Parts: sequence; structure tokens; C-alpha cells
Amino acid sequence: MKTIILTLSIFLAALVSSAQQSKSSAQQSKFDNPDSDSRGYLVKIGDKAPDKFLLLLQDGSRTSLKELKGKIVILQFTASWCEVCREEMPYLERDIWQAYKDKGVVLIGVDRDEPIEVVQKFHKDMKISYPLALDPGAAIFQQFADKKAGVTRNVVIDRDGHIRFLTRLYNKDEFAKLVAVVDELSKN
Repeated sequence: MKTIILTLSIFLAALVSSAQQSKSSAQQSKFDNPDSDSRGYLVKIGDKAPDKFLLLLQDGSRTSLKELKGKIVILQFTASWCEVCREEMPYLERDIWQAYKDKGVVLIGVDRDEPIEVVQKFHKDMKISYPLALDPGAAIFQQFADKKAGVTRNVVIDRDGHIRFLTRLYNKDEFAKLVAVVDELSKN
């Protein structure tokens, strides 16, 4: 009887260990970059935001994080085909852009890998007034998140260029925290 119990215990321990390794492997293979966190981010709160890129906006103008230093910048990674992005955008327009644009806050939607005509139509269709930037090949996106990670994410960057908040998907509670972080940063 003891032999049977011991054999069963060993079998169960091996089974649990195998399941944990499979789960770990599945998590690791979810993203290409092994440095990705569970939400696909390559950056963390407190990191200096990557800033070696140019943002070409849908109206033809250009800017960069280096040019925007001294302002609070929110990069909203988005795409026209993303339903969750479309759900979040009216709230970004109202609760972030309209509420804080005169308080040193810049909101830029970074459209993942779509041509300018699509981005311009998306901007018009969504009836937003904050700018959208082009991200050909998702090159900007990949400085912040794994290329296999999805859009609908926001990166809040403080006046000194450090990341202060990260969101993924649209969640009302997380969005409320985003607004609170922007509000606090705008007072400094």
C-alpha cells in the first residue's frame, strides 16, 4: 500500500511539474522578446522612455519625444482595425486631451503599421482632435512592446522623459488610474 501511495505521489509531482513547465513555456513563446512582461511591454514604470524616433503626424507635421521634453506625453498605441482602441478613443479625447491639453499634456495616437490614407480616415471617422502618428513596420511600437503584443495600450511619460504609467486594453478602472496619474503629473 505504501508503495502505491509513494508511486502515486511521485506521478502527481511529475505531472504538476510538467504542467508548470508547459505553462511557463507557453508564456515565453507568447512573445518573441524574452524581456517582455506578461502584457508584452518591454519598458517598465520608472524607465526613461525610448526617444530615438520621429513622429510623423497625420497632418504632415513632425515631432519627437525630445522636442516634447518638458511636457507630459501620452502615447496611445492604436490601429483602425482595433475595436478596443475605438472604444477607448472617445474617453481619451474627453477625459485626457480636452481636459489637459492646456495643462502641458500632449496626447498622440501612434497608429501601428497603416498607410497615411487609412490613418487620416481613422482620425476623421473617430472624430478626435488629438493627432495620430504613423508607425510604419511598428518600429516605434517595438521600442515599447513586443512585436507580437497587441495595440490598445497607453504610455504616460513625465516632463523629464520617464515612464509613469502603462495601460493595456481598455479597462474602466485602469483608465481611471491613468486619468489620476495625468492629473497628478499636470499639477507638478
